Amino acid sequence: MYAIFKTGGKQYRVSEGDTVIVEKLAVEEGATVTFDEVLTVVNDADVKIGTPVVEGAKITAKVEKQDKAKKILIFKYKAKSNYRRRQGHRQPFTKITIEKIEA
Repeated sequence: MYAIFKTGGKQYRVSEGDTVIVEKLAVEEGATVTFDEVLTVVNDADVKIGTPVVEGAKITAKVEKQDKAKKILIFKYKAKSNYRRRQGHRQPFTKITIEKIEA
């Protein structure tokens, strides 16, 4: 059984027990979060596709960790004009573990 849900402007395909890194959620570590925007639920031959979401379907997950990703460097450069800018960025994320998929 797997499901496709939407959070943070992205879509994720998950099964029970999967660990997924999603955009930062405003919840504490160890808390439980529920996702209601379930787009598709597949259970063997039983396929439910939402228009746009599956009615009554929800995904329950446990928040494992709130953290920031590795730093990426943004470097702007213009040739022959002595223009250089360097900036770093660390994107915050939430690591969740899928506990239950309800259709």
